[in-house]
Amino acid sequence: MIEDDVELGQLLQNALEKEHIETLLTCTPLEGLVALQNENFDALVLDLSLPQIDGLEICRIVRETFPSLAIIISSARSDMNDKEMGFARGADDFLPKPYDPRELAFRLRAILRRGTTNGTTHHEATCQSFCIDEERHTITRADRELRLTMAEYDIVSYMLKKEGFVISREELLLNIGSIKYESSLKSIDVIMGRIRQKIGDDPKKPRFIVSVRGVGYKFVNA
Repeated sequence: MIEDDVELGQLLQNALEKEHIETLLTCTPLEGLVALQNENFDALVLDLSLPQIDGLEICRIVRETFPSLAIIISSARSDMNDKEMGFARGADDFLPKPYDPRELAFRLRAILRRGTTNGTTHHEATCQSFCIDEERHTITRADRELRLTMAEYDIVSYMLKKEGFVISREELLLNIGSIKYESSLKSIDVIMGRIRQKIGDDPKKPRFIVSVRGVGYKFVNA
């Protein structure tokens, strides 16, 4: 973890250790980069507002140097530009502060369970029914490439990366660049209908994209 707020960093570190996730806390980017060079880690939790080097630049450096390392940005800088730049530089997830430390543990487990580390490349994650190839900008199901529009690809990709978590329509509008925020929440339902049709999901008894009444959707990659 690279977090210059020592008190917050220790709080997160203690919370993760209670969840049986061992964490090394560093307070400057250079300390963090040295630690990454000297030891093997499964994931990096990265703040953005750091001394010496901005967190977005650290994200780029780490992704280029350690392509299979999972990266979660943990930052109070949570406007769309920072989110867009974070994902563009290789982040796997973005967690806006403040948040319950347990959520960080949940998200770390979810990313590591999907196999973004331990030999799997960042660009092509292991999966069960669906696979993302970020270099080719494609998603396959059972080795068959899905014919998706850009918005459909971005939605499925985002939901796969947050598999098992309930995602609200508002979250999709805020985090997916190909969907303008001005779009209506109803338009998300229309796009979901098209995605279900293309992936062969029964709209009456969906297996993959499950509606959570009054909240949004959950992707089940099984």
